[in-house]
Amino acid sequence: MDSTELPGSLRAPGHVVADDVHQPNTKARTSAMAVVTMKQLLDSGAHFGHQTRRWNPKMKRFIFTDRNGIYIIDLQQTLTYIDKAYEFVKETVAHGGTILFVGTKKQAQESIADEATRVGMPYVNQRWLGGMLTNFTTVHKRLLRLKELESMEQTGGFEGRTKKEILMLTREKTKLERTLGGIRDMAKVPSAVWIVDTNKEHLAVSEARKLNIPVVAILDTNCDPDLVDYPIPGNDDAIRSAALLTRVVASAVAEGLQARAGRSNDAEAKPDASAEPLAEWEQELLAQSATADGITEGGPEAPREAVAEADSKLAEAPADVADAEKQA
Repeated sequence: MDSTELPGSLRAPGHVVADDVHQPNTKARTSAMAVVTMKQLLDSGAHFGHQTRRWNPKMKRFIFTDRNGIYIIDLQQTLTYIDKAYEFVKETVAHGGTILFVGTKKQAQESIADEATRVGMPYVNQRWLGGMLTNFTTVHKRLLRLKELESMEQTGGFEGRTKKEILMLTREKTKLERTLGGIRDMAKVPSAVWIVDTNKEHLAVSEARKLNIPVVAILDTNCDPDLVDYPIPGNDDAIRSAALLTRVVASAVAEGLQARAGRSNDAEAKPDASAEPLAEWEQELLAQSATADGITEGGPEAPREAVAEADSKLAEAPADVADAEKQA
């Protein structure tokens, strides 16, 4: 008997047939189509949720069915929400924003660091330090200290110190690199955060919400969707799933950077005409036009006698008046 004919109770937990997952709606997807497909999501195991006894009832609308006590996430909705998150990240970066990549669990550490580094974005893949966002002023001081220690090491600043002092400074630098190395170039709080496993990174989610920073995150079946602004229903425990979705977000960042660069090039190619100084003949023409219209610069309106006197002088020597206005 073909495995597709087996009843649900006899299928292997990892076996999903076409009927178990909605087929993708190709008309509903545009931007993310180039970076992720339904097959890629299936191959990465993004559709597997947690056991049915470990779930958040708020995630019910994202669940397609359950098989052998494991929830199966509706990947058609996943593709739809990927589109929304992709577009948001792309537009945010295109307008000068930054995305902070956060994932400290072992399954996500490598992909978080690799993808964030690929697109030049800050990341946290070790321990999240309380106050990284809400107390960024203090964190920024520690970043300056890290750069100071690195500079001392490179320029021979450790020379002339005792072995104990050098050891203490080296340990301090190593600790700062481990905890803050991923955000060394982050000069301000990010425009949005990408999070793998909102339950584990609850501190990051809480701080982002306090500062009204949009949260883009993977939502497993045990997560709270109310805490996320741009959710992507999926498996946040599998290495391949976390890596795939992180790569999608990084691709959105890359596209946003390209759009930003294109906008910058257009601005350089088409400078603002109003900012260019007028040529001498244009200044003369402008002065003569202003004179003909009876326009005067600054001060209240002159009395009628003064206006009449000025008109008579303009009629006698218009060139002198134009020169005087240019000099003024």
